Amino acid sequence: QVRLVESGGGSVQAGGSLRLSCAASTYIGNAYFMGWFRQAPGKEREGIAVISSYDITSYADSVKGRFTISQDNAKNTLYLQMNSLKPEDTAMYYCAALRAFLLNPIFVEYWGQGTQVTVSS
Repeated sequence: QVRLVESGGGSVQAGGSLRLSCAASTYIGNAYFMGWFRQAPGKEREGIAVISSYDITSYADSVKGRFTISQDNAKNTLYLQMNSLKPEDTAMYYCAALRAFLLNPIFVEYWGQGTQVTVSS
């Protein structure tokens, strides 16, 4: 069992930045890939970034070039640096442990509880 706890969400104006953190209850290593998903009201949950234990990353086109996923294995912590935020980035953001290096919720083994990000214009 892996417990994931996100933090760092909040409200920011368009063009601003936020950094999300996700603390894992145990060392993940190469047991799972780690990723970030988001879900806006009335929309499906979408994968936006994933990272492997070798720090290989993949991003959804909607965030590529603006968001950066990273991890600190010594701290069992996953990060999402979000720059140049847009109102359409407003959503609940979820940390996830995945069985595959794919941005698809069907491969998620564990979810965090989510942290809200609101971007105003």
